[in-house]
Amino acid sequence: MMIFKYKFVEYIPDSIDVNTMYISMTFSTAIHLCACGCGKEVVTPFSPTDWEIRFNGKNISFYPSIGNWNFECKSHYWIRKNEIIFAPKWSEKEIKENRKKDEKKKNDFYYNSNLANDFQHFKDRSINDNKLFQFLKLIKVFGKKLLIEHHKLDRLR
Repeated sequence: MMIFKYKFVEYIPDSIDVNTMYISMTFSTAIHLCACGCGKEVVTPFSPTDWEIRFNGKNISFYPSIGNWNFECKSHYWIRKNEIIFAPKWSEKEIKENRKKDEKKKNDFYYNSNLANDFQHFKDRSINDNKLFQFLKLIKVFGKKLLIEHHKLDRLR
């Protein structure tokens, strides 16, 4: 049985320890070395369309599973109560179907959600100089990546 330790940090360290999950709530992301042992860094951003973390004061769990489809190892595992639970490897067909599903989930959330309706409401009111309008416009265009960069910039100010 493989167990992950966890460390809540503000910034991700330059050096990542084996079997350790570094969690930055400030930047809504976590990073660890692949559980298969290949040494690749795995980044898991927290968002409504990416991963969720559960912390009960003692243990961490991630949802959904972590599938490293871009790595040579193509490892696939769950993190439940600090334990790594390896899942069966997926076929190329399964990976492709999952990527399509993820893309649809992101598009539905960022472009077909209330956020998009809020954007249209501000646009219709012609509040082009309003900072919120500008921010919503950028979110519509760039999605979650912009939010992460916005938080980073705010921290530097």
